[in-house]
Amino acid sequence: MGDMARTYDHPGELAATDPVRLLAVRDTPLSVDEVFTAVGDHAAGGTALFVGTVRDHDGGAGVSGLGYSAHPTAEAELRRVAEKVAADFPVRALAAVHRVGDLEIGDLAVVVAVSCPHRAEAFEACRRLIDDLKREVPIWKHQVFSDGTEEWVGA
Repeated sequence: MGDMARTYDHPGELAATDPVRLLAVRDTPLSVDEVFTAVGDHAAGGTALFVGTVRDHDGGAGVSGLGYSAHPTAEAELRRVAEKVAADFPVRALAAVHRVGDLEIGDLAVVVAVSCPHRAEAFEACRRLIDDLKREVPIWKHQVFSDGTEEWVGA
C-alpha cells in the first residue's frame, strides 16, 4: 500500500458498527451452530471458527475431567477483549462463549467465531480473539488427572 491511504470500494470492506453479536460465560452446554449463526453477515467473505474441547490428556498425563470457574468480572473482560479485536480488524461479526462448571472429556469448553470481508482477516481476528480470551479473561481450569492428582491452570 505504500504511503497511500487504504480506500474501500465496497461498504462490506469496513467493520460493522456493532460487530459483537454474542458473548457469554455459561454453565450449560455450548453450541457451535449458535455461535456460527451469530456471526452470519452477508458482507463477510470469510468466517473463522475455533472450538476448544476437553481432551483426555495434558502434558503426558491422563485427564479424567475438569471444571472451569470464572471471576464475576469474566463477561465484562470478555467484552473488553472482543471490542479490542473488533477495533483492530474489519470485523463484520464476532461471537464468543465459554463454559463453566464440571465438564467431561469431549465436551465443548469454548467456541469463538469471527466474520470479516476476507479469510486472512477472519483467521487473524479469530486467533487473536481466542488467544486474548485465554490470556486475559479470568476463567480458571481445574484439571483432575487419571492418577488422582489435580492442577489449577490460569489461577
